[in-house]
Amino acid sequence: MAMPVNADVAPPATPSIRVSRVFPWVVFTLTFGLLLSDYMSRQVLSAVFPFLKEEWGLTDTQLGSLTSIVALTVGILAVPLSLVGDRWGRVRSIVVMAVVWSLATLGCALAAGYGHLLAARLFIGVGEAAYGSVGLAVVLAVFSARRRASLTGAFMAAGSFGSVLGVALGGVLAVQFGWRWAFAAMGIFGLVLAGLYLATINERKLAAHRVDDNADTGPALAAGQRRARLTTLFSTPAVVFAYLGGGLQLFITGSLFAWLPSYFNRAYDMAPDRAAKVAALFILIIGAGMVVCGLITDRVGQTRPTGKWTTAIVFATLTLILLGAGFAVQPGGAQMLLLALGCFFAAGTTGPTGAMVARLTHESIRATAFGTLTLFNNVLGLAAGPLVTGALADRLGLETAMRYVPLAAVIAVVLLIAGRQAYPSSIRRLEPATATEARDGDTA
Repeated sequence: MAMPVNADVAPPATPSIRVSRVFPWVVFTLTFGLLLSDYMSRQVLSAVFPFLKEEWGLTDTQLGSLTSIVALTVGILAVPLSLVGDRWGRVRSIVVMAVVWSLATLGCALAAGYGHLLAARLFIGVGEAAYGSVGLAVVLAVFSARRRASLTGAFMAAGSFGSVLGVALGGVLAVQFGWRWAFAAMGIFGLVLAGLYLATINERKLAAHRVDDNADTGPALAAGQRRARLTTLFSTPAVVFAYLGGGLQLFITGSLFAWLPSYFNRAYDMAPDRAAKVAALFILIIGAGMVVCGLITDRVGQTRPTGKWTTAIVFATLTLILLGAGFAVQPGGAQMLLLALGCFFAAGTTGPTGAMVARLTHESIRATAFGTLTLFNNVLGLAAGPLVTGALADRLGLETAMRYVPLAAVIAVVLLIAGRQAYPSSIRRLEPATATEARDGDTA
């Protein structure tokens, strides 16, 4: 059976399309906006927990399942749906995904009970599963490679900002108009952005604005080869260490997202609403740190080939030291300062690891590569962190459990150091391996 033509790669740049310096930033802005919508739709649920508990009499386990079903679905479907995005066309895939999660969010507003709401949340996960990977691949394709860490950090920071907006706006809307309108507003916002994306961006414009740098563009393809083989997603030790190290570092971030409100409630005896507001501030600090750490990484990476690995190691080490000290001291001003500094670096590895995965995989399967990174980020980090920390809290108490969370950075640092050591040899292996695979494929 003939392989379908990849609409994302096939169309050449044509003279009728004027190359603009503004268009790449339009792509970034709209793609970033949809990731905001993604996390607003995902996290608005937290703002309506009290309303659902009162109206439907749900248990905490049921409420928790409504959250975990999205992360679980994203982890399972990230890679296969990212592969679909690479082969079917990334812009088309982005629009379809946004429509699916937005309609599913509207479905939450119409839910008649727990079962209906759980099903709607599952479809939110289906829509969101590959968005981060496909959206990031679109953004990186129209910018120079020297900006990869900055753009990756800034783009993924939309998850933090969207989480804060979803909880804050959802809470206001739920109080003023009822919890159903909190979901409805998020769904409508996503549909509007999806329509704007479809009207503004298409595959031909992306092809015309695609940046092909002479260096740091990923492994080359052999003559006649149109797409890298999927085996190249794991073809070097360095890229595997990037997946593992980045995912384990996000174990800390996932725990902070889920448990900071409860920590401030219990350790500082704050009212739930005030604890949520304070936690939201720390989540914003995490997002700001992702942006700044990405900028730092690109600056360092310009002078040293392994600079991106070095910055990732430094960020993970600072997280271990600052959060480890923060959760070890007594509640108070000193703890707040240490936690704020630790949060700033907690997700700082996102930009470096994303840039390293981009360097070690070919652009033709880059969305699938980021989908693989998303799989590790969710399974090892964003999903595992809250679950393991919760289990520890049941046995030891939340304050004690949070002292163990920063220790995940120890394993992350070890993996990142191993990746840094393997990086030069991995780069040397890439192009010969790719060329050999292509020849084997031609003779098979």
